[in-house]
Amino acid sequence: MIDPLSDVIGLLRPHAVFTKGISGAGRWGVRYSEFGHPSFAIVIDGACRLAVDGQKELVLNAGDFVLLPTTPGFTMSGFEQVTPEVIDPHAAANTTGEVRHGRQDGPPGVRIMGGYFLFGGEDAGLLLSLLPQQVHVRGVERLSTLVRLLIDEASLDRPGRTLVLTRLVEILLVEALRLTQAPDTPVGLLRGLGDARLAEAIRQIHADPGRPWTMACLAKEAGLSRSAFFDRFARNVGVPPMEYLLSWRMALAKDFLRRHDIEIAEIAERVGYGSASTFSTAFSRHVGQPPGRFARGSSQGRKASS
Repeated sequence: MIDPLSDVIGLLRPHAVFTKGISGAGRWGVRYSEFGHPSFAIVIDGACRLAVDGQKELVLNAGDFVLLPTTPGFTMSGFEQVTPEVIDPHAAANTTGEVRHGRQDGPPGVRIMGGYFLFGGEDAGLLLSLLPQQVHVRGVERLSTLVRLLIDEASLDRPGRTLVLTRLVEILLVEALRLTQAPDTPVGLLRGLGDARLAEAIRQIHADPGRPWTMACLAKEAGLSRSAFFDRFARNVGVPPMEYLLSWRMALAKDFLRRHDIEIAEIAERVGYGSASTFSTAFSRHVGQPPGRFARGSSQGRKASS
């Protein structure tokens, strides 16, 4: 069965991971400004407070896992009132060894393992907009095991390290995200996949993006009237059905143009356009440049980074 969530993660292509230990004791609090890269943390033992901008404050306990796909600004602290120390997340990302906040001696009140990774996909911003800003999972041993494997692999320079890290991050993302796939999930792809009727339509889009889909066809897949389908899709996924279809087609087209030696006419057919010219017009309108120029720019970018 086609899995849209795995499709999205695969197109994001997470390709690096950095981890470090964080602990706090006594009166402590830190304020991180917006970071932009996806980050995660798991509480090893103890407890603390986490307040992510725009989200409800959480009390994190041992075994809790938090994933922030875009890492907006946030405050982390103990349970005493304190003016938080402001930290630049980009500078903090370059530090090594465990970071201790608050009282420097004695046992810590909380121990956390945190980390972040990078995405290689050209359309990371679009795809991340379909995910919740904050994912909180409590007491799932599978996530703890994955984080321990990540920490172990990241700390050693063994053959195949990059490949193993990439696969572990992909699995970690899918595990964390699918655990929040429910009707009360924040608006986005996960909430849509938590609705059985919408999930079928989304799966069909991902299974055959080149099919000449119409609103009526997608509504039929969902077993709903066109108006009911449109309203339900927009309310749960956050964008209208045909806009989601267009965005996914363009994300795929970018990926084909960036990674594969495929003629534009073939790409057009794969993503649902009857001719190369029709596809080029739609791509230019959506991306802001013709597909040929986009492909050349991506090729030059790869050469410059190699």
